Amino acid sequence: MSSELHLSRQAVSGPVMGFDYGTRSIGVAIGQLLTGTASPLTPLRAKDGIPDWHQLEKLLQEWQPTELLIGLPLNMDDTESEFCRRARKFSRRLHGRFGLPCTLWDERLTTREAKELAGHHGDYRNKSVDSIAAVLLLESWLAEQPSA
Repeated sequence: MSSELHLSRQAVSGPVMGFDYGTRSIGVAIGQLLTGTASPLTPLRAKDGIPDWHQLEKLLQEWQPTELLIGLPLNMDDTESEFCRRARKFSRRLHGRFGLPCTLWDERLTTREAKELAGHHGDYRNKSVDSIAAVLLLESWLAEQPSA
């Protein structure tokens, strides 16, 4: 998987929050580099891709992530879709509002895999497909990080 950094960053030292951006719902997960695992959180409702920023701020205050990871929905041929532009804009807004490092990460096929997990895996039944996709995105990124 390829990654693209918005900012030069130092080693991750705390929780990382992942986002599966969508226009009506934004999946959210929280993960730790130490364990390499992530857990789904309640997705954020969005109106045309814009979340309730107050609700998002409360989530960040509760979990205190040191980095934010935003899924970049590239096409299978590595080209960018209109959704990529919107995900990049969401990432810039997150950084602008909260000052946390934001990383874009290739999220291809996470929604498809999330739908399969939601339908067939007991741990994920009754969980939001968007937040399961955020877990998959975050865990793929965590797996690529160097050990501390």
